[in-house]
Amino acid sequence: MHTCCGPCSLYPLSWLRGQGHEVEGFFYNPNIHPYREFKKRIAALRIVGAEKKFSLEIDTEYGLRSYLRQVVFHEDNRCRLCYAMRLEAAARQAKTTGADAYTTTLLYSRYQQHDVIRTLGEEYGKMFAIPFFYHDFREGWQEGIDCAISMDIYRQPYCGCIYSEQERYDKSLRKKKSKKKQT
Repeated sequence: MHTCCGPCSLYPLSWLRGQGHEVEGFFYNPNIHPYREFKKRIAALRIVGAEKKFSLEIDTEYGLRSYLRQVVFHEDNRCRLCYAMRLEAAARQAKTTGADAYTTTLLYSRYQQHDVIRTLGEEYGKMFAIPFFYHDFREGWQEGIDCAISMDIYRQPYCGCIYSEQERYDKSLRKKKSKKKQT
C-alpha cells in the first residue's frame, strides 16, 4: 500500500486487514514541501508502523526537485502528474516485492481525485502486471482521524505540495481581508 502519511494509513490498513489482506506500506512522496514537513510525515508513519506492526519501506530521499521538474508549467494538472509519479513507483515496488496487488492511501482522502487515481492505478497495474486494488476508503474518514488523534501523531493540514501550501495560506489571507472589509 502506497502511504502518503501515518494518519491516512490508519483506516485503510485496518480495513484491508479486516478483509484478510496482509499489508506492507511503501512511502514515496516527492511532492512534500518543505523538508520539515517531509520529516514530520515520516516520523508519524514510523509511529504507526511500530504501534500497528505495519511493515514499511520508506523512501527517505527528498524528491522535491523531481516533483517540480514534472509539474512546473503544468500546475493546473499537477495532481494528476503527482499521482502518476507516486503510483508508478508504488506499482514498481509492489511488483518487485512480489505483492499480489497494490493500492494507495490517497483513496482515503476526501480531497483527492478518486477517478484520476483509479485510472492511473489501473494503468500502472497493467504496465507492471500487478493489479490495482481500488476501494473508497473515505467511508472511514472520521474513524481514521479519531485514531490519529488518540495516537497523538502529527496530522498535516495540506496535501504536502508547495502549491497546496500556497492555496492554504491564500485562503487565510482572503478570510482576513474579508473580515477587515466587514468591520
